[in-house]
Amino acid sequence: MSTTISSKNAFYGHFINGQWISDQNTISVINKYNKEEIARIGNASRKIVTEAVTNALDTFHTKKLDPNQRYEILMRTANIAKERKKELAMILVHEVGKVLKDAIGEIDRGIQTLIASAEEAKRIAGTGVPLGQPGNDNKMAFTVRVPVGVIGAITPFNFPFNLTMHKVAPALAAGNTVVLKPAEVTPLIACKIAEMFSEAGLPAGFLNVVNGRGQETGQYLLEDERIAMFTFTGSPGVGRHIKSNTGIRKVTLELGNNSPNIIHKDVPDIDKAVELCVTRGYVNAGQACISVQRIYVHRDIYDSFVEKAVHVAQSLKVGNPEDPSTDIGPMISEKEARRAEEWIQEATRLGAIAVYGGKRRDSILEPTILIDVKPEMKVVCQEVFAPVISIIPFDNIEEAFRQANDTKFGLQVGFFTSDITLAMRATQELHFGGIIINDVSTYRADDMPYGGVKDSGIGKEGPHYAVQEMTDEKLVVINL
Repeated sequence: MSTTISSKNAFYGHFINGQWISDQNTISVINKYNKEEIARIGNASRKIVTEAVTNALDTFHTKKLDPNQRYEILMRTANIAKERKKELAMILVHEVGKVLKDAIGEIDRGIQTLIASAEEAKRIAGTGVPLGQPGNDNKMAFTVRVPVGVIGAITPFNFPFNLTMHKVAPALAAGNTVVLKPAEVTPLIACKIAEMFSEAGLPAGFLNVVNGRGQETGQYLLEDERIAMFTFTGSPGVGRHIKSNTGIRKVTLELGNNSPNIIHKDVPDIDKAVELCVTRGYVNAGQACISVQRIYVHRDIYDSFVEKAVHVAQSLKVGNPEDPSTDIGPMISEKEARRAEEWIQEATRLGAIAVYGGKRRDSILEPTILIDVKPEMKVVCQEVFAPVISIIPFDNIEEAFRQANDTKFGLQVGFFTSDITLAMRATQELHFGGIIINDVSTYRADDMPYGGVKDSGIGKEGPHYAVQEMTDEKLVVINL
């Protein structure tokens, strides 16, 4: 059963075989700004998870959608999302605390992810394989790509519409079935996604949603060996746990980062670089794995950069995410805001200076700029996941590259320079999955290959690349 999400005390249990099923064990969903309960969801037991996986597996074996059918369903879902953009955005405002303009932007991006995935449904192909060795004159070979089966998708709280689309849409485009477990603090948009797919004509069983806490419901999913592949976005700790529990099954892990951005003295436009670094450090209250966090600035322009950064930060409005003029809203919880505040206080005790911000009110943390930080401070060496940036001077590019690489993470890095030789050198020497030249680490186009190295993950997202991850390549050899 379900009611409209926008109504108070809405309830969503679990979406299995095209229907909502109730659950006596429930979890409260809270408006992240005013702390009011806006809905309740189920907390799936092992029995419910087993039922969802069984249904997904039976569906995979008994129901087939051809590429054009998949394309049409994904495109219809995109059109439904366009029609309901305002409603969907308001769900993000309430359950995430995302400011309205960013919420609208996320819905727009998710729609494009759906469209790109739809297009990929009709492009899945293998390749010809040359057999040029002696004795193979009468043989020909080629590969075909086939869906892996049931995919377990576990999604995060920070971009719960677009990142869910990055998992579900390519999985369906490739011909798989999906069991989705959204973050328990932001599950409502995933419930709405399931309803939209159903309305668009996706047959029952292709997408099942099990709500619940990660340590319980998520673990039940991991322990079900009938799931052929897991796709997860979240913390490195949980990523390691998933990898250690999945054996030789496929996994795609999109994990954390403490994104460095290097501003060389020959930066093409320092004002633009400052604006990008500051605003993208605070997008979604800094709760993005590629948010600007560490900014390395050449000493010749360091003082000017810091002054300009403070000026940009001062121009940002903090407060109610429903206000269209608000730039920074609440963090996902007061607990997380308090944790980030403690990291700032620890840094200042050890000698850092907060030249702007640093104060907290409930779950709202002021946008913060730190200088005089040290590499061992948490705000530098760990993922802050909050509206906190640190600006650090460097004297030569070798030093900047070394400091940027001095991390267990490796998702994306931004580098501003007018020197094409330096830019090409950066592509070789910076150890990250994405090297963004003359833009910040936060840049992501939804159809590009997206993924990190080291503790930032395994595999690539982006609809084309996700389809490759979510299919198996089979070799066919014909003896003529």
